[in-house]
This record gives sequence, structure tokens and C-alpha cells, in this order.
Amino acid sequence: MKVLVIGAGNMGLTYATSIGESKMLNGRDLLIMDAAPDKVKSLEKIDYFDVYDRIENCIDKADVVLIAVKPYHSAALFESIKDLVRQDQLFVSLMAGVTIKTIQEALGVKKVIRTMPNLPAQVGKGVTSFTSAPEVSQVELDVVKKLLDTTGVSLLVKDERTIDASTGISGSGPAYVFYFMQSMMDAALDMEFSPEEAKMLVQQTFEGAIELFNQSNLSPEEWMSRVASKGGTTQAALDSMENNKVKELIKEAAFAAFNRAEEIGR
Repeated sequence: MKVLVIGAGNMGLTYATSIGESKMLNGRDLLIMDAAPDKVKSLEKIDYFDVYDRIENCIDKADVVLIAVKPYHSAALFESIKDLVRQDQLFVSLMAGVTIKTIQEALGVKKVIRTMPNLPAQVGKGVTSFTSAPEVSQVELDVVKKLLDTTGVSLLVKDERTIDASTGISGSGPAYVFYFMQSMMDAALDMEFSPEEAKMLVQQTFEGAIELFNQSNLSPEEWMSRVASKGGTTQAALDSMENNKVKELIKEAAFAAFNRAEEIGR
């Protein structure tokens, strides 16, 4: 099996590198293509894959094609490869908002998988939801899942609407966490901690809370009840968040991302 990654931006290079490091494929079976000369030069220093700068020199070699270009570049890419692709090839899109039907019609193919990765894939902690056209076999789904799992974990979902929903949770989710972290750091600065101290306090707090959550079967709500005591400092903070409807605002934000993902797809 040969796998081609089209586009060596953040996400394309992340998946190509993770697949290469996993040893699922040897160096001759993993291909990566990018048109930028500077990018190609840097890629050629990496031993995990064969590097190409022209799509016509590599597209026909691949059994699985990961498309990792920006969505607004997709139309031009499809136009350039539609006469070069084969019906037996499997196309896996890492592009946000580009539907399976759009890819099928643009390329004249049937076997398409659409994914929604997220930024922590860059450190092996990603979660990638994916769904497929009916023409994709179970064996092919299993192969793609193994490829996606090299960046963390993957989740097969029932349809593209659920892909859009996962955009609102996992796809955009890291930004919500960073927003909360920044808010806590700003509060620490206002309390006259230094920037270094503020970062350390917030970073270690998040790492510790996640580790506690990972090592138990307790829900976040149960953990909150363990931390907070009646009339105490933590309860005062939680009461403030409840009174200001922070939970509802976070849910509204997630649905805003979900709704925007659906709009882009249309």
C-alpha cells in the first residue's frame, strides 16, 4: 500500500510525519507532495517519505490519498488531478467544510472519507473524527483508522452532520481551552503574579486536572464536588460562573462553531 499526502502545511506534515514515525509504511510507500520550493527543500531532509513537487509525478502511485490543502485551494487542486485519478483510489480529506459529495463530483470518484482533525495531533494527542461514502469498504475504513490513529485517536461517526458537530467540540475545542487558560493567566497577572508565575500556575493546574480526570472514572461534575466545599473559595468561584451562565455561554460557543461548519459545507 502506498499513501500520498498532498500538502505539507501544519496538518499534512503532521500526519505524514506521524505515519512515517509509526513504521506502518516504509520510506518508499509514504509520499508527500507540495508545490512550494522552500517547503520541498526542507521535506527532502526528512527520511520518512519520498518528496514530490509535481502532482502528476506521484498521484498515480498512491492507493490512499490524503488531501491536506487549504479548503480554498481545493477547487484548483481537484481541477489539476481529476484526469489523473483512478476509481480504485481512496481519498481522505483533512479539509474543513469540503463535503464528500463535493469531492466525488469534482474528481469523478466514489471512495471518499472526510475527517475533522484537531491541533493536538501535532503532539500525538489529537482526536480525528471521520466518516465515509458508502462505497468505502470496512477493510479500507480499518486501514484509514490506523493511519489516523498515528496522531492520537480517531472516531468513526455516522454522517457528515456529526463531522460538523465534532468541529464544535474537538476541532475548535483546543481554542476554548486556550481561551480559558488565557483568562486565568490574566487574572493571575491582575493578582500581581509575574508572567512566568502566571504561566506556571495555570499550566500545572491544567496538567494536573487532566491527569486526575484520566486516572479515574469520575465525571468533571464529580471532581468539582470534590474540590469545592460549601461556603469555601472554590464554591464561590463556581457560583460566580453559574450566576454568569458561563456553562451556557460555552455551549453556545460550541454550537456557533458547529453551525458555521454546516454553513461552510453548504
